[in-house]
Amino acid sequence: MKKILVNLCRIVLAVTFIFSGFVKAVDPLGTQYKITDYLEAMHLGGLLPDYGALAVSVLLAAAEFCLGIFLLFAIQRRLTSRLILLMMAVMTPLTLWLALANPISDCGCFGDAVVLTNWQTFLKNVALLACAVMVVVWPKEMFRFVSESNQWIVINYSALFILGVSAWCLYYLPLFDFRPYHIGTNLREQWTRTMEGEDLPYADFFIELSDSSGYEDITEQVLQDTDYVFLLVSPFIETADDSRLDLINELYEYARDHGYPFYCLTSSTENSIRQWREKTGAEYPFCQTDGIALKTVIRSNPGIVLLKDGVIQRKWSHNDLPAISETQMSQPMEQLPCGQMPEVRVSEKILWLLMWFVLPLALLSLADRLWMWTKWLRRKKPQ
Repeated sequence: MKKILVNLCRIVLAVTFIFSGFVKAVDPLGTQYKITDYLEAMHLGGLLPDYGALAVSVLLAAAEFCLGIFLLFAIQRRLTSRLILLMMAVMTPLTLWLALANPISDCGCFGDAVVLTNWQTFLKNVALLACAVMVVVWPKEMFRFVSESNQWIVINYSALFILGVSAWCLYYLPLFDFRPYHIGTNLREQWTRTMEGEDLPYADFFIELSDSSGYEDITEQVLQDTDYVFLLVSPFIETADDSRLDLINELYEYARDHGYPFYCLTSSTENSIRQWREKTGAEYPFCQTDGIALKTVIRSNPGIVLLKDGVIQRKWSHNDLPAISETQMSQPMEQLPCGQMPEVRVSEKILWLLMWFVLPLALLSLADRLWMWTKWLRRKKPQ
């Protein structure tokens, strides 16, 4: 019974840590924003610069994921179980404080994939802390999937894999988009329902066009447009990456020539917008939008969101903007590949993960067990 209980706790901890680390790794900027929220709630807002919070985000995701894998494979059983107990001993009191003080709405332990209330998070951590105590007390009761001599393969492969996932998702966009502005979202319908009083996460999404007389709310006008609409999204334009200005300007010229609306959405001040215009020669109109909403819309500064008939068709990081060739400049968006909603499905992404991570480790475990079995047979064979 002791062996069964310890291994059951081990599986619960491993699955939780792997899932928590992975969803953080596919959205490093989201975890960075949550870390910043924590620091501001503790009145430590200036403690870490943005790049420091991002580094902590990536390392935290990698640590959680790798500890979960190591526990699952019973690698360095004593050390791994102690490190997990240490993490739970820190996180449990922290989430108790969150539940009592409620400085932020959710802890972000599972990113945007699973949103828990602060009390739910605390109770979850109490259960995980109890599981961590069990595996620390009896670490040798955990059976191995890989022999000690081959553990280095799992250690290195897991670390390289999860760091590679974070790097890919930082350069492009999150592999899995759990936010309410994912591709395929009918933004018009969701925003309309929000305005009618439904409790949906679109209340802070608005588009106010700046002109000489002030600001004009054009949210409904943009979402009711039945054609394509380009939205250049930059939560804070003073820190936006300007290395792809040529492609942004080409997209604006293409949109202008074909009569597609093109707006830049930002929460920056008029002074920052003026400096951006002077630096880039931008001619597209600028609109004011809530900065937190913009950071939720796309994890890139800047990034481009393509709408059609109020539906999010495509999203591009500034590192992966579509290039429209000279021969394509005369063609409407309907005829261009970048004007079509991508066909890659969640099931295909999961299959990719299975083929590149789960399958190699499963084959390694099988080969290792066969190797250990043949060694055992050789030892048992009479001389």
